[in-house]
Order: sequence, then C-alpha cells, then structure tokens
Amino acid sequence: MKTNFIYILTNEYRTTFYIGVTSDLIKRITEHQNETGSCFTTKYNLKHLVYFEEFSNIAQAIQREKQLKNWKKEWKLNLIKTKNPNLETLRLM
Repeated sequence: MKTNFIYILTNEYRTTFYIGVTSDLIKRITEHQNETGSCFTTKYNLKHLVYFEEFSNIAQAIQREKQLKNWKKEWKLNLIKTKNPNLETLRLM
C-alpha cells in the first residue's frame, strides 16, 4: 500500500505557507528545495518543511489538503505547532 502525504512548506521567516500533496515526500521536498517544485514556492522561497501528515488513501490526502488550504493562517500555525512547536525545519533523511 502506497503512503500519501500532505505537507506544509514555509520560508525562512515563517511568514508564508504552502500546502501540497504527494505520494513521495522526500522527492517532492527535494524538488521544492531545488526550485523545480512549483512557481509559487520558488517565488516566495518556500523550502522549509514544517509539517506533514500521512494517509493510506490519496483521496483522503487530497480532501485534507483542500480543507487546510481553506483555513486561516492562524489555524495553520496552531496545527503546525501541535507537532512542531518551534516551527523548525523537519529533516526527512
């Protein structure tokens, strides 16, 4: 069974956030860090992984991504802080 992820990236100053979905988290984060992930993440220098969730079903991951994209910034920050209180960049390797 393939694992799917939603993830949140931010910039050095933790002021802008990007939420994405992928089935290969390490590959996708590497793409963002190499500025081949998306125009938005490149434009705002969003390279710091601060949060992710795992799902066994891609439909659930996409549903969660859409839900989080509709959240207020404060809600997203509070969610991130439940697992990463200092908003540190997470290392996957």
